[in-house]
Amino acid sequence: MIKFLHTRIRVSDLEKSIDWYCKNCGFQVLKRNDKSPAGNQIVHLELPGNAHTLELTYSPDYKVEFPEDLMHTCLGVDDIVAYCQMLEDNGEEVWPGDWKTKFTTGGSKMAFITDPDGYEVEILENKGEFTV
Repeated sequence: MIKFLHTRIRVSDLEKSIDWYCKNCGFQVLKRNDKSPAGNQIVHLELPGNAHTLELTYSPDYKVEFPEDLMHTCLGVDDIVAYCQMLEDNGEEVWPGDWKTKFTTGGSKMAFITDPDGYEVEILENKGEFTV
């Protein structure tokens, strides 16, 4: 059997990214390596109940640059309205900006936030089944 174990993203400020993902997305630090064989600092973040981890990789000589909309991660939440409100209370910009109105009119409930390096995090409401 093949398992999907982790996804790596390069970050420009490791501590800032750890704080952001833990505060806004519910991640916890699983393990940390301050010097990989390639000289990087690596932190694996986990979401309780999930096997897949998010690997944050930092190297002082690597400039984080990527084309806009290259990739994103996605979180499923039980109550997207409460979650988006929590994000706004944390000072995060949730888009679309009219999510409060849009989510009360029915239809698809999908929002985005952007991490400190510009990576997008999509937010979907759990519906009891896999949602794409």
